[in-house]
Amino acid sequence: MDPLQLFAYVFILVLGLVVGSFLNVVIYRYTTGESMVRPRSRCTSCGTFLRLWDLVPLFSFLLLGGKCRYCGEKLSARYPLVEAASGAIFLTCFHYLGVGPFFWKYIVLFSLLLVVSCIDLEKQIIPNRFVLLIFTWILLWQFVYPELTALSAVIGFFIGGVLFYIIAVLSKGGMGGGDVKLMAALGFAAGLPLVFFIFLLSFIGGAAVGILLMALKKKGRKSPLPFGPFLAAAFFIVTFWGEQIWNWYFSFL
Repeated sequence: MDPLQLFAYVFILVLGLVVGSFLNVVIYRYTTGESMVRPRSRCTSCGTFLRLWDLVPLFSFLLLGGKCRYCGEKLSARYPLVEAASGAIFLTCFHYLGVGPFFWKYIVLFSLLLVVSCIDLEKQIIPNRFVLLIFTWILLWQFVYPELTALSAVIGFFIGGVLFYIIAVLSKGGMGGGDVKLMAALGFAAGLPLVFFIFLLSFIGGAAVGILLMALKKKGRKSPLPFGPFLAAAFFIVTFWGEQIWNWYFSFL
């Protein structure tokens, strides 16, 4: 890798970390009902307003040992995890897509999915406003710079939505309406045949984590498991490696 390429990767990583810091603000303020604009960032324990050097993504958390500089209260591990995930998302998009139009499409889409996943983990809800943002963003790109045919997108939308609606009815509340709407939106983005892989991978991931949590006695057999993160992860995998998975699968038939 030449120095210019290395600089580009480092720049994209830093940009992803900075965006991740902003996403943390969105997640926290949505879950607490605070304004997204005011006041400026502060410690959630002692209320001290944070200075610029307290807000350096990832590094501030590590240098402070995961504690507030002013009151010593332990900080949530979500902050560095979201920042690191955002950095990884940006690097992956840059590596596979360059800085073309689809880079901008997917960093916004995956950032929204990261926010939705964290809210679902904390509140067990997928907010309609974020699902609407995701669908509107996908729909805009389908008109301006489509990756798949309109028919494939519409079929993906209905297959994803109907499959999850049936599961939601049969599970009698085990799966919520937010999951159904999110799956429909992601089906619209993936189209045929990849909508089926989102469906399959999300359930494999959910089942694996559920079994692990039960084995560790963290959850019971009937304990609810937020499904948004599994949908987001499945869509991420399918976006970059869906075609390879499809070809690999059919190579065995």
